[in-house]
Amino acid sequence: MSGHRIFTTSFASVYPLYVHKAERKGRTKAEVDEVIRWLTGYDQAGLERQIDARIDFETFFTEAPQLHPHASLIKGVVCGVRVEDVDDPLMQKIRYLDKLVDDLAKGKAMEKILR
Repeated sequence: MSGHRIFTTSFASVYPLYVHKAERKGRTKAEVDEVIRWLTGYDQAGLERQIDARIDFETFFTEAPQLHPHASLIKGVVCGVRVEDVDDPLMQKIRYLDKLVDDLAKGKAMEKILR
């Protein structure tokens, strides 16, 4: 696996940025948690345990109970990169999460975000 810096970055250090981005646009922490749980299969307690443990992104997705079966339907561009074209499976999962949070911050309805 390539050594992308984000793989070893603590999920807990990025999580507040996701929440802040959503809250700036009138969304809530609960909605951010909902999209993360939808994608990863964590329940709320499991998500909070992972944040408290300060695990890295690689471990966060490796230990995720189950990636949502419709995750591959997440399409679009994040940071100039089309998520469906990302070759590295871990990077693609991270981009999926970025795209869900972006859609939330853009005001999309939850039922459209969680396909």
